Amino acid sequence: MNRLALARELNGVATLPGVETAVHGVAAVCDPLGALYMPDAGILVVSDLHLEKGAAFARRGMMLPPYDTLATLTVLSAVITRYDPKLVVSLGDNFHDRVGSAHLPEAFRSLIAEMARGREWIWINGNHDPAGTVDLPGASVDEMHYGGLTFRHEPKGGLQKGEIAGHLHPAATVRRREKSVRRPCFATDGARLLMPAFGVMTGGLDLRHKAMKGLFDHNALIAHLLGRDRIYSVRFGNLVG
Repeated sequence: MNRLALARELNGVATLPGVETAVHGVAAVCDPLGALYMPDAGILVVSDLHLEKGAAFARRGMMLPPYDTLATLTVLSAVITRYDPKLVVSLGDNFHDRVGSAHLPEAFRSLIAEMARGREWIWINGNHDPAGTVDLPGASVDEMHYGGLTFRHEPKGGLQKGEIAGHLHPAATVRRREKSVRRPCFATDGARLLMPAFGVMTGGLDLRHKAMKGLFDHNALIAHLLGRDRIYSVRFGNLVG
């Protein structure tokens, strides 16, 4: 079952099991749909929505199924309904290219406006969409600082304390019943956390890829993999690859 099917089946119910973690001492819940919720502050974090990716490819003459934006927003609506956050933070690459926000169809604009009603919304600028959003609720910023945490799109090099970032689309592989299974994941060593890509049409980069080098204390690193209907937490040393 993919995340879209799971979101539709649950329709925002509160019983979906997440996994509790902490980033630089701040309590958080890793949700199987790919969002991070911080209950003490009422903050919901998602990353790399890559909205309008199909439209971006179409503008370049490459035809992809045009359903990605609706599917991603459907999953996002499910987690917002479940947690009812005070603040939603989207960690960059909110749109797949620089013009995606400006060309967003009005129907999708209305969906986002409905989700944002009664709460704050922060769009972190990413490398795909550095100029921010157009005519959408909330504010576009390069970084956000709150409660000793820094929310940004691209992780800074080296070990960092209190950083929550996206960009790298972390994924990990485990072996189950003589078969390897690769899934998107939250990756954290307790000091920093990298978010999985939330967009339904996004790939993943293995935690052992050279781009991840130096970002974590591997002795403390845990991958929280997005399973069919729950999170599977696996220590870095037990991953395949």
